[in-house]
Amino acid sequence: MPTAHQALDHWLSTLGPLRLALEGRVGWEFGTLFAAQPWLAQSPRGDGHPVLVLPRFLGCDLSTQPLRDFLARLGYRAEPWGLGVNLGPRAGVMDACLERLEHLYATHGCRVSLIGWSLGGLYARELAKEAPEQVRLVITLGSPFAGDQSDPSELWQLQERMTGEPVGLPLRHGPLDQAPPVPTTSIFSRSDGIVHWTDSLEHEGPITENILVESSHLGLAFNPLSLHAIADRLAQPEGAWRPFERTGARAWLYPNPPRA
Repeated sequence: MPTAHQALDHWLSTLGPLRLALEGRVGWEFGTLFAAQPWLAQSPRGDGHPVLVLPRFLGCDLSTQPLRDFLARLGYRAEPWGLGVNLGPRAGVMDACLERLEHLYATHGCRVSLIGWSLGGLYARELAKEAPEQVRLVITLGSPFAGDQSDPSELWQLQERMTGEPVGLPLRHGPLDQAPPVPTTSIFSRSDGIVHWTDSLEHEGPITENILVESSHLGLAFNPLSLHAIADRLAQPEGAWRPFERTGARAWLYPNPPRA
């Protein structure tokens, strides 16, 4: 049986050295977050509804703090997931996420928007399928729900070896690439060094869309282009969702994404 370190080395080797090297941009992207503050300050204000932010694999609430701080400044009730480090969909994790969603829905008396980064996006999609009446919309950031990753057995096996616990999402509502029955936006990067961009490509429809940004995988949750797009999506009135508009400067900043 391979050790956790051997399993991790094998997984990293499948990414390719060039793609993985592109993740070195994350420090520069974090710096641009501060430089872009005047532009981000012009993002549309929120209506105060709760937004639950779910971290990436091996991430925690500290890793989503910049995103939640940004949302709080716009007037949202930006909520952490509160479950420590995301070690994968172990037994009980999705039930705990559902309890968190139900608590926020009951406390605030309105639907909750879900933002999931990478693996957190898989949680968000499944939560929205489980309790669509409690979810306003879903935004994923570099989440591997499509393509070969729709059955990410190698990823689950890696997590099992690292944590020593059986993992896997309870797919009670269809495959991972099946979109939830609520407005759903996938934000992805073609130069993502961890998740291949085709694995984050949503089938576009009346309430589903893709937004292409240039970012590392580790920077997607605080890249200024991601943050502006997130603010735009969250600011839409409930029940009046429309696809992301690429007019004016946005046509240059946000190229038309390829279709799934």
